[in-house]
Amino acid sequence: MRIVLLCGGSGKRLWPLSNEIRSKVFLKLLKSQDGVSESMIGRICRQLDEVGLLQSTYIVTHQSQMEITRTYVGEHIPIIAEPYKRGTFTAAALAISYLHEKIQVDPNETICILPVDTYVDTAFFQLLHCFPEVLSRSNADLALLGTKPINPSDQLGYIVPVLPKECDEYAFVSQFIEKPNEKIAISLIEHHAMWNCGVFAFPLKFMLTYLHNSGFPDQFDTWLANYENLANLSFDREVVEHTQSVVVLGYEGFWSDLGSWTTLCSHFEDRVIGLGRISDDAVNSHIVNELPYPIKIIGVPDIIVAANSNGIIIANKDKANQIKEILADISPIPMYAEKRWGSYRIIDYWKKDDGNETMIKKVNLTQGNNTSYHQHHNCQEIVTILSGCAEILMEDKLYMLQAGDALQIPAGIKHGIKAVTHLELMEVVLGKELAQEDITRYAIHW
Repeated sequence: MRIVLLCGGSGKRLWPLSNEIRSKVFLKLLKSQDGVSESMIGRICRQLDEVGLLQSTYIVTHQSQMEITRTYVGEHIPIIAEPYKRGTFTAAALAISYLHEKIQVDPNETICILPVDTYVDTAFFQLLHCFPEVLSRSNADLALLGTKPINPSDQLGYIVPVLPKECDEYAFVSQFIEKPNEKIAISLIEHHAMWNCGVFAFPLKFMLTYLHNSGFPDQFDTWLANYENLANLSFDREVVEHTQSVVVLGYEGFWSDLGSWTTLCSHFEDRVIGLGRISDDAVNSHIVNELPYPIKIIGVPDIIVAANSNGIIIANKDKANQIKEILADISPIPMYAEKRWGSYRIIDYWKKDDGNETMIKKVNLTQGNNTSYHQHHNCQEIVTILSGCAEILMEDKLYMLQAGDALQIPAGIKHGIKAVTHLELMEVVLGKELAQEDITRYAIHW
């Protein structure tokens, strides 16, 4: 069995902490059993490893999140990069074509698609081992995981099993309904419906046939070449709702979709993360503060206050998801990003009337790491070392810089920076369209 983790997202739901580069799955807001802060993707990889499935895991993510994903999962998990964000079906199909063509996986092998923003006990992942046998015994095309609802939520999908069940281990599915209103959700629960956990398992040949019959390509490079023109499709609506032979396995443990501040905050050990304080009468309120300034909440219950250099949100937890609508027509520059080699924070940015822009970054590189050897076509950089020792390779000439040294890198010049020691530097970037990707990489390591 091969595991495919769908990792990415627009970064708007938990704004301002999340952004296009650092989506919610990379926020270290959870605690492991030994008290170590961990991210959603770190937690799920740890749990997959505990049940012996990590070695057969692949990750699909947008190309802008390749470096941060590699930082969080290490070097041993294959990562498949999407050139554009196009929904769970498109991401899953890209992985299918990769496994089929590049890895040459046996068509009869089971493929299991998993979301990364799931909070469950490790027993949940142990249940995945049952999929190959269940698909074989039931002769079904598709297998899902479902769990008993705790309330009539209108934010989740529902799986209605055929009753009486075929056996104790699984049931065939009679109906699948995505995000019904509360009245319909109540009726579905009365008919023993389960919440859909977002897990899909199937033989590889099922999806290859599905893609062929639906007019989609099954070649990896063809998928990539056409990605920009593909629709934003969900796997649920494109595949699950149109598949006749589907079974569902029931999971009886705790399950939570970490898709909102309400669910995420319920797993915090502390009500305040960062600088701040909450009064005793501000019941069920939380602060997540990445700024160096304290935040106080007095007498206001049930709110989330989240703050960093990208902005501040103050919202009732049940209404906080409206931020996606507010940000729908805005593409703010991510003010903080984590990279393979370290991180950077944008200190200031402004645009003049003539279209020229200036961006000031504070950059941290961990000892021994380096940026790629690359060039920018439309902007120049002025690098000033704040602390540490750097090697800067510029057009195949090596420069050694110490604290206080500065170097100008004109547009179009190939260059890379390596941290001989832990390195802090200030980077002034001058040019146009600085918010756009303006880079050609020639080597990741040099």
